[in-house]
Amino acid sequence: MHEELMLSDECYEVIGVCMKVHSRLGAGFHEAVYKDAMEIEFSQMEIPYARERNFQIVYEGEVLKHSFTVDFLVYDSLVVEIKAVSELIDIHKAQTLNYLKATNAAVGLVINFGELDLKFKRIICSENM
Repeated sequence: MHEELMLSDECYEVIGVCMKVHSRLGAGFHEAVYKDAMEIEFSQMEIPYARERNFQIVYEGEVLKHSFTVDFLVYDSLVVEIKAVSELIDIHKAQTLNYLKATNAAVGLVINFGELDLKFKRIICSENM
């Protein structure tokens, strides 16, 4: 499948949810507030999701003691990371890319509620395609 088309409908739905939440709440809250609101929207729209899902990290064939948590795993295949910062920077994108590699997911969204206008970036991990 072509990279631009992977999970495009799912991404569109999630971004729509985020736009609704941002238009109602605006900028300035902690990430947890936006996650709470998104969870309500996902439930109302019957979008399958898991919030704060833990994943193990395998290094050199061994599972590390510490795991990591994605903010949302939507449709069991789309990693969604929520931020409430003044602007998205490269480390946010790198974090999401690492999460994609570790979960074997191919597509992720990093969403920033911390600006006056909602900002988001779609991240593709070609290694997992």
